[in-house]
Amino acid sequence: MEGLFGDVSYQDCPSPPMTPQLREACVRAVHVIAGDGRVLRAGRAALFILERTGWKISARVLGWIPFVWGVEGAYRCVADHRRFFARFLFRKRRDNSREP
Repeated sequence: MEGLFGDVSYQDCPSPPMTPQLREACVRAVHVIAGDGRVLRAGRAALFILERTGWKISARVLGWIPFVWGVEGAYRCVADHRRFFARFLFRKRRDNSREP
């Protein structure tokens, strides 16, 4: 799956595709610009990524109403409390290979 996506921080994204409105929206949520030009944001962007990385059935089911509302709500909760979740989910590994 290497090379499946090109990730660019919104601060470094060239114009086009970056617009002033998209730059402002990227502050609040992740965005995906699909190959066909669709712009997906937040939970729907996460579902798009899941679908393309091997979770096709799960992503499709979670994309159905009312499940997608739960995905969007969960995304918003995590995005609004990034610092809290980062303490538990994105911790650095400790180097336990100390030599005596």
